[in-house]
Amino acid sequence: MAYVNSAAYAQPSRLAGLYASLMGALARRRLYNETLAELRQLSDRDLADLGISRFSITELAHEATYGK
Repeated sequence: MAYVNSAAYAQPSRLAGLYASLMGALARRRLYNETLAELRQLSDRDLADLGISRFSITELAHEATYGK
């Protein structure tokens, strides 16, 4: 007589993956908002010293958070 012994390994459910993805997206959005707020607080002179135009702040915050 033959016996079959198999162990089932727990795989992350789709819901857990969705939750992790959502938490990652929220963390990136929070980082984007913080970066944007910090850049907006700088004076025009400080921005000029860094070589940043006030008009490019949103683009820079987006690039810093999400990449190119």
